[in-house]
Amino acid sequence: MLPLSIAPMMDRTDRHYRYFMRQITRRTLLYTEMVTSMAIKHGNREKLLGFTPDENPLVLQVGGDHPQQLADCARIAADFGYCEINLNVGCPSDRVQSGNFGACLMAQPEQVADCVAAMMAASPLPISVKHRIGIDHQDRYEDMAHFVTVVSQTGCRRFSVHARKAWLQGLSPKDNRTVPPLRYADVHRLKRDFAHLSIEINGGITTLEQAKTQLSLVDAVMIGRAAYDHPFIFAQADQLIFGETYPPLSRQQVVQKMLPYIDYWTGRGLKLHSITRHMLHLFHGQPGSRVWKRTITDRSSKPGAGAEVVADALELVNQAGFVHQASLAHQANLVHQASLGSLV
Repeated sequence: MLPLSIAPMMDRTDRHYRYFMRQITRRTLLYTEMVTSMAIKHGNREKLLGFTPDENPLVLQVGGDHPQQLADCARIAADFGYCEINLNVGCPSDRVQSGNFGACLMAQPEQVADCVAAMMAASPLPISVKHRIGIDHQDRYEDMAHFVTVVSQTGCRRFSVHARKAWLQGLSPKDNRTVPPLRYADVHRLKRDFAHLSIEINGGITTLEQAKTQLSLVDAVMIGRAAYDHPFIFAQADQLIFGETYPPLSRQQVVQKMLPYIDYWTGRGLKLHSITRHMLHLFHGQPGSRVWKRTITDRSSKPGAGAEVVADALELVNQAGFVHQASLAHQANLVHQASLGSLV
């Protein structure tokens, strides 16, 4: 299990987001959005599962509760070149519950075990499970430990734990990511009690410094919304977490590396917005962030929009940076002049 990953997020971690993030971090483990077993069996597989080798290491997250269907998905995932398959036992949405998968399966550990066993028998890829610390009133540590005990008896060795319980009724998926309190101690205890398993912690972790602290207590850290809202926090992930010595790219270099990719996809009819929507927060907190967002938002949806929009936005960011630096230099000069005057 790699020590750092970006969580699977619906309507977020598609192939274009993943390619973008791969320009920022080469080593961090990436996930697809959750794809249901029914969609994989009956849908457009290339559209649902296709990716470029540059996105690896990449995990396919699947949702389902039927062992044979999931076994078929595992075989298909191996053929596509994924490095791992992850079973979603953490999503609390009504739509997912109606299909009897996601977080509601925490109440059925034997069913989850059957699904995992079928997937393991069908594919050489590692199978992992992403789950909550509990659901509704089944939220004691002992409930989670029982779930992990049953599932791990299949030979599954990788568990990603969202350190919040999920309410299956009364809270939206968004609220379920923030309202139930974080219980990191339960995940840390799980690692102590199941030392032979690889345990990854997820939930509320927003910086690499927090991740490094957690890595002294668990095997891996998964970062979710912060990875989307502030993608450049991963700029030094390869160096700080993985020990690499090559220098991180600047934001400007990341944009430059995206331009040929944008040319490729828009040249095949993809709307520019499908890519640039993932890049809006790249300059968060930096001079020019506002003009970057405004330029991309205003122009990306226009007919024929392509890489030139992003190149123009980058030029405006660079101009804003020069103005900002000049302003800082001017302010510093004023302070210096004032200090000299006080000495006279």
